[in-house]
Amino acid sequence: MKQRRIVGVLVIFVVLLVSGIAFALLSGNGKPSVSTTTPRYTYTVAHAYPHSQGAFTEGLVYADGFLYESTGLFGSSSLRRVNLETGTVLQETALPDQYFGEGCTVVNDTIVQLTWQSHAGFVYDKNSFKLLRNFTYATEGWGLTSNGNCLIMSDGTDNLYFLDPVTYQSIGHVEVHDGNASVTNLNELEYVRGDVYANVWLQQKIAIISPQTGQVKAWIDLTGLDKSMTLNTEDVLNGIAYDAENDRLFVTGKDWPKIFEINLIPSN
Repeated sequence: MKQRRIVGVLVIFVVLLVSGIAFALLSGNGKPSVSTTTPRYTYTVAHAYPHSQGAFTEGLVYADGFLYESTGLFGSSSLRRVNLETGTVLQETALPDQYFGEGCTVVNDTIVQLTWQSHAGFVYDKNSFKLLRNFTYATEGWGLTSNGNCLIMSDGTDNLYFLDPVTYQSIGHVEVHDGNASVTNLNELEYVRGDVYANVWLQQKIAIISPQTGQVKAWIDLTGLDKSMTLNTEDVLNGIAYDAENDRLFVTGKDWPKIFEINLIPSN
């Protein structure tokens, strides 16, 4: 009798297993699915400003009426203060040749800058650009922003890391997702009205992310923004800055000759 019961249980198990596999195949091979209900935005250009086509933009932030920009590439990485209206570089400090500059943000009277694969970050005096200290982190460095309480960092994966603003060490993270699909290649970051805006490397779109849950709340489709410029293949969209006082959103790309102030338009 025990054997018959065992056989019966096995038959039921096999039926359920086959049914589950069939359902997974019919519903997209069991792959994580992106939500079709996530809001989308398109854009209009409110204004275009000049931007140095020799600036391989990796980090961008607006503060005190200026743009602060971190540029990349080995041998030519820098930190800059830039006049938005004219594109003039007002102040600049170069990184040693072994560092590839990445994200940057302003925290009180300091500027914090990441590097790509060196696991090294730098903290500068905002006014003089004097190097105050450095720090280390375990991952690659990609994007950086601040919510006023902590730093928020990306490393090219689907993770956003929260860093202590004093020790610069990780104090937590969230995994970014749209529906049940992970969103990877998170690059340059900006904190905008309680959300994190993130460039997705090699894509013409920005993810608007809840820093509490990692959920993508909306997408900004910037397709066509680069069509008015002559660019190389590596000159991809990257760079988000927000003027909180005047509610202005700026975007640019690596070696782009323009920075665009854009307005968002709901598309669904």
